[in-house]
Amino acid sequence: MEEIYTHIANLGFPIVISIYLLVRIEGKLNQLSESINELSNTIAKVL
Repeated sequence: MEEIYTHIANLGFPIVISIYLLVRIEGKLNQLSESINELSNTIAKVL
């Protein structure tokens, strides 16, 4: 039973951290995409 707890502790923590970081990065990527699209539209209007 202790081995199961050890495996959960060794694998669970990195999985949780990875998911957390991916969720945070996804939001930033969406925001970056919107900014790039807005910049493209602005440049198109200027030219």
